[in-house]
Amino acid sequence: MQCMATAMTTGAAVTGARSWLGTRNYSWLTPQRLRRTTICLFTAGLLASATLISGSGKQPTSAHAAGSTPAPQTASK
Repeated sequence: MQCMATAMTTGAAVTGARSWLGTRNYSWLTPQRLRRTTICLFTAGLLASATLISGSGKQPTSAHAAGSTPAPQTASK
């Protein structure tokens, strides 16, 4: 669930950055350049979301922390 929320947050941030650029009247930002910029922003956002942001914590290392019960031990004679 957190992974999806992280991806949605990243997408919203990228959309906001693209909208902010689109509302500025920069002479160098033609519609074709804005389209290319949008593609680059979404690609960078997707890569950052997938590689830099972890949606879950560390995996448990012991069997008890993972929720499984350990096998019963038998007494050796």
